[in-house]
Amino acid sequence: MSAPDFNLLVTLDVLLSEGSVARAAKRLRLSPSAMSRALARLRETTGDPLLVRAGRGLVPTPRALELRERVGQLVQDGQAVLRPAERVNLNRLVRTFTLRTRDGFVENFGSDLIARVCDEAPGVRLRFVEKSDKDSAALRDGNVDLETGVVAGTAGPEIRTQMLFRDRFVGVVRAGHALSQGEISADRYVEGRHILVSRRGQNNGPVDDALARLGLTREIVTVVAGFSAALSLARGSDLIATVPERQTGNLRAGMHSFPVPLDLPQITVSMLWHPRLDADPAHRWLRGCVRETCELASR
Repeated sequence: MSAPDFNLLVTLDVLLSEGSVARAAKRLRLSPSAMSRALARLRETTGDPLLVRAGRGLVPTPRALELRERVGQLVQDGQAVLRPAERVNLNRLVRTFTLRTRDGFVENFGSDLIARVCDEAPGVRLRFVEKSDKDSAALRDGNVDLETGVVAGTAGPEIRTQMLFRDRFVGVVRAGHALSQGEISADRYVEGRHILVSRRGQNNGPVDDALARLGLTREIVTVVAGFSAALSLARGSDLIATVPERQTGNLRAGMHSFPVPLDLPQITVSMLWHPRLDADPAHRWLRGCVRETCELASR
């Protein structure tokens, strides 16, 4: 079997993107006949027609649809490998980065991160958007440049990750609450009335699983979607909020926090990005800013 011609990947990527031999030829600066010959070679190589006539246009076959995203990524990776590394001039960099984060991240790390970015690259703007799910589609589509959170099984296998910090759950009550005095046992903890944080509106979580192993259950009075809402409710009532410690430091100011008396796993918070940005000098700089900002906050 002869070695494949990898130049055909670029041709295939453009053909699938344009859906037209004429437009693909123009984009690659080839004659229509040369592009037609390239399509014929691609059909022979893949064993599939790839693009078939439908009226006056061409439509992709199922095999072409299957290949489209993979081919595009291969071409981008190849271009990144062959592109010479560049040093980014931060003083002249003008760019907006979109960061998708869960509530608590901006409140605790946002001001320090923005201050650093403004100091090093005054032309850079950070846009923070809410992380309402763990789907990595926004990273793949390029709508989000960087994401922070717990890596889930729903993240695409190609997504790059790097740990930022480890976190643990703490219980939080208003100042003067009964639980602000004395040692907190599992029995004392479970006797209170609780707020559950669940983005999906579920009726239980890791805390309830840990309680169940002890034969205990807690009274959940309300379910909210975020940590800030839970802490706001706890601040103005006798309810107990259970939230990650490091991600809610500023939000818990003036309140009483205590270790949750249960065997709960630590939370690993990471940053996630798509591999097409892996070698981008400006994105590498941004990742360094986020990582070092989180490290400084933990000292």
